[in-house]
Amino acid sequence: MDDDLIKHYQKIDERNLHSDFRLKQVRVRQAKKMSDIVSQLLIKKGYAQVQTAEACDAAWKQVAGRFANQTRCGKVRRGVLEVLVANSAILQDLTFQKTKLVKYLGELVADQKIKDVKFRVANFD
Repeated sequence: MDDDLIKHYQKIDERNLHSDFRLKQVRVRQAKKMSDIVSQLLIKKGYAQVQTAEACDAAWKQVAGRFANQTRCGKVRRGVLEVLVANSAILQDLTFQKTKLVKYLGELVADQKIKDVKFRVANFD
């Protein structure tokens, strides 16, 4: 009878040991990709905005053609690119070409997802 009692307590101890082990297990997260970490860091520090602004500016100069010297690329907000123009005549001419410009910009800087362009007259001095 003592052997049965000892076996019983051994089973209880074994169950407690297993439950303690499960509770104390440390869950290790899966390692993140280095490229994801670097891109998150770039976004957090604002470097990504500088790179996208430069890419957007280069694309605009290519798309603007003869108006490249009289216009400046602004910020992209919610898929709308703001373009500063030297005068209202240029603004009107670019407005007539707006759909073509948006199409070309969408192809050149696809990551920006530009779906519209807003022109605004500004002084460049």
